[in-house]
Amino acid sequence: MEGFAEERIIYRGAEATISLGTWHGFRVVKKWRAPKPYRIEALDQALRTRRTVHEAQLLHDSKEVGVPAPTVLLLSPKEATLLLSHIEGEQLRETLTSRGPDERASQCRQVGGTVGRLHGAGIVHGDLTASNMIVAADRCIFLVDFGLGSYSWESEDMGVDLLLMRRALKSTHYRIADECFRAFAEGYREELGREKASINLRKIGEIERRGRYVDRTVRSWRG
Repeated sequence: MEGFAEERIIYRGAEATISLGTWHGFRVVKKWRAPKPYRIEALDQALRTRRTVHEAQLLHDSKEVGVPAPTVLLLSPKEATLLLSHIEGEQLRETLTSRGPDERASQCRQVGGTVGRLHGAGIVHGDLTASNMIVAADRCIFLVDFGLGSYSWESEDMGVDLLLMRRALKSTHYRIADECFRAFAEGYREELGREKASINLRKIGEIERRGRYVDRTVRSWRG
């Protein structure tokens, strides 16, 4: 991509490679969806283009409703590449364990409010983990990596988003996961409204129960 000077690769995943660098004086992040040699070339190009454009649209629409997220500086559908503003700060995953209970609760309520705003606009993030949340110097918490995001007004889809958040907390911060998620849920209700928020939060239990039922059924079938 013309004008981009790469400093280092910060993440290389199955879906994309993410690099840190500069572009015309701006500190930026480049997200490139690499070609997949196992796919038919035309199909591969179409998929990578569609997913890149879709992510750019999600980021734009999220920012339109006041969700702190990176700004799309440049979109190249042909190269399946996004240039995004770099959010300077720490991952929420790292800060949660180094903060006292009050500040931790404040951070989680803020995140809950942000996700409530996202869901209120019919946007599902798709990968809500504390690793995809950046705490900036002014304590504003940004959501990043909308690569698995989608548009939906279904409580089921929003419930999956919330379940992912709770499971991520239990996986990385099991000692404080419950208090963190309670604070998150408070912020979520305050932003989205108690009625709609309660419907979505109740979906967590429903989805988990269905998962346990499927797991038992599969184990029984396998003998």
